[in-house]
Amino acid sequence: MHLLSIVVLLLKITATNSCRGISLKTQELYLAVFVTRYLDLFTNFVSLYNTVMKMVFLGTSGAIVYFMRGHRAIRLTYDKDQDTFRYQFLVIPCAVLAVLTTHKYTPLEVLWTLSIYLESVAILPQLVLLQRTNNIDNLTGNYVALLGTYRGLYIINWIYRYFTERHYRQWVVWICGVVQTGLYADFFYYYYRAWMNNVRLSLPA
Repeated sequence: MHLLSIVVLLLKITATNSCRGISLKTQELYLAVFVTRYLDLFTNFVSLYNTVMKMVFLGTSGAIVYFMRGHRAIRLTYDKDQDTFRYQFLVIPCAVLAVLTTHKYTPLEVLWTLSIYLESVAILPQLVLLQRTNNIDNLTGNYVALLGTYRGLYIINWIYRYFTERHYRQWVVWICGVVQTGLYADFFYYYYRAWMNNVRLSLPA
């Protein structure tokens, strides 16, 4: 589901030559999430599928940031004046929490824990941008909805694993997942209303 949301976003950007309504700050945070989470790509081989998927997430996230920063036509459509969320207020607390709550004090484990915290709040700049511009096209709305659905399905998976795997306990992951899902709650309310009434999605300022 997460990969599908990225595909939808890439289609929006490349098909329309526009990134209007998309937060570069959220995309950079997601790129940071994947970089810090998948550094074990160079040290720990799980399976060919696992390796390929890690590379796909890194590559597609990097491509989105490149289009928004480096592509001459696309970067001109970026809502820079509206996308002003100061994400250092997210990164610094996440880094502190990662150091304080990591399972093991190794570089890869601390960075993995940091990626969990960052992912839980990475959508905030995007949600703030949507509220400020209040001009949400279908692809952008669907992109955010797919991200929220992905997180909701993850919670269902955690509940299943809690009851079926005897030693499955990941408190940091669970808490961050619930926080992230909660951030989408307001968006989904207005997304559902717009879908039911067949009107353009808009969020209250």
